[in-house]
Amino acid sequence: MAKFLTTTSISYVLEEIIKKSKKNLILVSPYLKLNARIKEMLLSKMDSGVTVRVVYGKKEMADSELSWFAEYPDIALHYSHNLHAKCYMTDSYAIVCSLNLYEYSQVNNHEMGVLLSRNDDEQAFADCFTNVSSIVKSSERIEHSPNLTPEAAAYDLLTTANLAKKIGMSTSDLEGAFLDMGYLELKGTNKYLTNKSKSLGAKFRKGKYSYYFLWPHDLSLEIGSDAPKDSPFISMLRRLL
Repeated sequence: MAKFLTTTSISYVLEEIIKKSKKNLILVSPYLKLNARIKEMLLSKMDSGVTVRVVYGKKEMADSELSWFAEYPDIALHYSHNLHAKCYMTDSYAIVCSLNLYEYSQVNNHEMGVLLSRNDDEQAFADCFTNVSSIVKSSERIEHSPNLTPEAAAYDLLTTANLAKKIGMSTSDLEGAFLDMGYLELKGTNKYLTNKSKSLGAKFRKGKYSYYFLWPHDLSLEIGSDAPKDSPFISMLRRLL
């Protein structure tokens, strides 16, 4: 039977259904500004093989938010110009509510919604899935991967995602290794190239939708003695090199 949700319970149940998702996760929200916890959970699900789709409806998404999605192209980002619905869905549960996936709304607004279960609310869940699927299919997929400039093509430069694929790691794990190796640094929630990576030929570029990094295809990945010995990302990189 459907359960009524308040502002606080929506946020709690949303995190729970994300954590429990096994195959598919669809987040539909006109306004989008994910908090750090939700981002961390989405990356965890992506790396465990869950198909993650995010649909938003307002063009004025911050550059920093678009840049974050560009770093993780395995998270499918879609734009729907007339979107007003808010729905967060897995294979087993769906939250239909007034809450946008926007930090301000989650903290400051009074929200409400309902939780549907595939087992207990079979018809309502099926109807919800049909409508959400229709929204996804009619939306525009935002392609993260930049069209490489002549400069990038000439020097065989790779995006972070393509370099990760070449090595055999996920993008998020490679970025974790780069942070620990001093190739990237974190300022707030954004990543930046360091002087060390720039000296090796890494470049920062701005694409149509976001910022991204380019790396030499033969980038030296020697792990220095100053790298953290307890870093799981560096341990993974060592095994692959």
